[in-house]
Amino acid sequence: MTDLQYSFGGALAQQRRRRQFANTGVRIDLIRLICATKLSSQSQCSDLTCALAPAFAHHAGYTASDEEPLRIPAPIAYIVLYVALYAAFGAASPFWPQFFETRALASQQIGLILAAAMLTRLVFGPLVAMLADRLGSLRLVLAGCAAAAAAAAVALLWADKFWFLLLVALVQAAALAPTTSIADALSVNTARPRFAGRPFEYGWIRGTASAAFVLGTLITGQLVSPADLTPVIWMNAAFLIAAAGATALLPGQARSQRSRSFVLSEMKALISVSQFRIMIIASALIYGSHAVHDAFAVIRWSDAGISTSAISFLWSEAVIAEVLVFMLAGPPLLDRIGVRGAAILAAAVGIVRWSVAGMTTSVLPLSLIQPLHGVTFALLHLACMRVMGMLVAASVAATAQSLYAFGSGALTATLTFLSGELYASYGGAAFFPMAALCVLALPFAWFGFANGRC
Repeated sequence: MTDLQYSFGGALAQQRRRRQFANTGVRIDLIRLICATKLSSQSQCSDLTCALAPAFAHHAGYTASDEEPLRIPAPIAYIVLYVALYAAFGAASPFWPQFFETRALASQQIGLILAAAMLTRLVFGPLVAMLADRLGSLRLVLAGCAAAAAAAAVALLWADKFWFLLLVALVQAAALAPTTSIADALSVNTARPRFAGRPFEYGWIRGTASAAFVLGTLITGQLVSPADLTPVIWMNAAFLIAAAGATALLPGQARSQRSRSFVLSEMKALISVSQFRIMIIASALIYGSHAVHDAFAVIRWSDAGISTSAISFLWSEAVIAEVLVFMLAGPPLLDRIGVRGAAILAAAVGIVRWSVAGMTTSVLPLSLIQPLHGVTFALLHLACMRVMGMLVAASVAATAQSLYAFGSGALTATLTFLSGELYASYGGAAFFPMAALCVLALPFAWFGFANGRC
């Protein structure tokens, strides 16, 4: 028998075996379903049934490639997604004001675009997240939003009038609004990655995202010039397209389109949980306390005669501390002191940090308090994600994450607006009301993170 006849005959035999196997109604996926069903009901799957599964598969001619497509490990997929998404933010966020300035816009017009974009994100974040929950397809909505934001970024290349720039900027803001909330919903609630059979730490993923933000800023900073900021557009769009593509690598999510009434009822049930509401208040107060620092710290330090290299060092300290807490120190610390302890620690550290910032502009004490950003932001965020993973049902995960983001975003925007008046009137003393916010957050941290060691 020739090789051709042999291979052809073997193919026919294999096809007959598959047809016979299918006709019996006994298929490998059915057996696995039986096993999974029994295991889910706390019963042990029959050793004989589970042992027969590979044999049936072999008899039918099935291989692993017949059952499901090859995927990269889920943790790696999430890291790719977060790196692409946050690199896109880092490549553009610091440069948008200067980009709009190259379009011959006045300072008032630039401020209006940035403020309107912030308001748009606050509005569209929860709305699109609710849509994603209702459709039951978070990956698809995330990919669509990232692609739409990339298209809007490219459209800015042809925008040269104020109203056109404003329109395109608002479209991109609306598209970007739910992206981080949906990504967090996937990684924390609906398709949490696992490694070697154990949950993969969210902090490791989020830490790489913070590092990617800095890397995106550094790369773009090397490509732009005062007269040409178009690399900002291309880098932002390229990373966003990469993020859209990365959603295809994520673990599959069971799709089930839900009615509007179902999503609303689930959301009402979530909001009725007092711990969830109080957690949002506590986190908003502590995150919002960063407003004066983020808006006026560099101005205050520069006015005090601190060199630009020293300012860069101080700012870098905070970012490095954020990454280290996310990736290394935060997860074991949470395991040790629990989410309540972490939230209380974040509030207490915020009191110290903003009090010292208001009292001095000396580089030494500032260099000692800047790393505390790892506690006032990163550790608190990790604690919130653990509470969300415990409290929030997968059916409203994106909505819950968007409400969490909305609370801190709305308060931060309000406090940023007020911080201008505070700093103009009181200078460095404007940091003291921020410390007071952290004092106010202490009781909310106690009650909003009630399950101490979840």
